[in-house]
Amino acid sequence: MQEHDLSFVRVEMALAQSAPPSERGLGAWIRKNLIASTGDTILTIIGIVLVAMILPQVINWAFISAQWTGTDRTVCATVAQGGIQPDGWSGACWAFVNAKFGQFMFGRYPIDERWRPILVAILFVALLVPLLIPKVPRKGLNAILLFGALPVVAFILLVGGMFGLPLVETSLWGGLLVTLSLSFVGIAVSLPVGIVLALGRRSNMPIVKMLCIIFIETVRGIPLITVLFFASVMLPLFLPAGVSFDKFLRALIGVSLFAAAYMAEVIRGGLQAIPRGQYEGADSLGLGYWQKMGLIVMPQALKLVIPGIVNTFIGMFKDTSLVIVISMFDLLGVVKQNFSDANWATAQTARSGLVFAAFVFWLFCFGMSRYSMFTERRLDTGHKR
Repeated sequence: MQEHDLSFVRVEMALAQSAPPSERGLGAWIRKNLIASTGDTILTIIGIVLVAMILPQVINWAFISAQWTGTDRTVCATVAQGGIQPDGWSGACWAFVNAKFGQFMFGRYPIDERWRPILVAILFVALLVPLLIPKVPRKGLNAILLFGALPVVAFILLVGGMFGLPLVETSLWGGLLVTLSLSFVGIAVSLPVGIVLALGRRSNMPIVKMLCIIFIETVRGIPLITVLFFASVMLPLFLPAGVSFDKFLRALIGVSLFAAAYMAEVIRGGLQAIPRGQYEGADSLGLGYWQKMGLIVMPQALKLVIPGIVNTFIGMFKDTSLVIVISMFDLLGVVKQNFSDANWATAQTARSGLVFAAFVFWLFCFGMSRYSMFTERRLDTGHKR
């Protein structure tokens, strides 16, 4: 009988080998991302030319020719304008930002009491960071402290009037303090309220469905400025005599409900994307409505619409600037308010203040966007078998 040589049969797994030299390194990245085709090459060249034209001027204005220190407008004005800079000078006036930094952060909050919002900010960061890190344990307790205990502590510290703390009226608040307060409350309120509205709009109960539809479509059909104006000016006209609400509280309610209406439609889109088999599978297990939604459907729906949720959060964070229409001043409002200060009135002051405000807004929005991308990658299980 003829014997066959089976020595070619592999008896162990081959070791992984590195990619070819042409497929790794900076050169491979450039070929893949910048010059992969003729169109990519043309766009890359155009982009390099634009960067070469713009970037040096930006660097020169923001850093090289910038004025970093000073006590009044003279350090940011030319000789012809009554300052110390040579004629034709153009540079950022960071001295203005440095001099007004406290107002940009806290508005007219009393200087001796600014330790209170600083302490709130420290507590907020200390509770938020562990909640955002997946490997940190006790997420439930962390969430309770952040969304349950912190608002109470923050209210006591920021407003005062109890436990020996002087009362600080919300009319004195301003700057980044107002921006972050409105954004945090709006985010914390709009998501759960949006979920309830989305479920109500898909409900089989006609009255509940009709009420949710009316609220969502009404709020989404009017600008946020109108909502804030109504909450601040019109709402007191419908209240009994002697009954009034704090203007900041009205802004909180208006922003939160406005964001909740948009959030409801984002959540509803996620619910519609869930296959019917998921609902039927939950029903076959004997789960009730709230068990089905809380354990099966809603987690999948929220994962699908993470970009839409974060986009709503970012939009709401930027829209806080609209509270200026009700005489409240967020970061941008305080920056613009200080342009009228005669001690700092120069051609470069407004530009520098607006660039600073834009950078702060970009910093927070970019951070939310990047964490959203991280969460999407972490929850992306489509490649797993």
